[in-house]
Amino acid sequence: MPEHIQAGKFKAKCLKLMDKVHRTKRKIIITKRNKPIAQLMPIEEESTKLFGKMKGTIRIVGDIIEPIDEVWDASN
Repeated sequence: MPEHIQAGKFKAKCLKLMDKVHRTKRKIIITKRNKPIAQLMPIEEESTKLFGKMKGTIRIVGDIIEPIDEVWDASN
């Protein structure tokens, strides 16, 4: 559920709220007299490069070079 903030408070904290929306990727609804009048949303950045897109998403634990101690048959 998006966060709601009164227009007067939004005016006073605008730059901090913009940073928060960018960091959390969650929108904020701005209200005036308890009615929604605007929303502050993050921009969805389109990535055209696929190479390296998953960088930093996995972690190698243990030895990945040595063979495992399990016997298996690749012909099945």
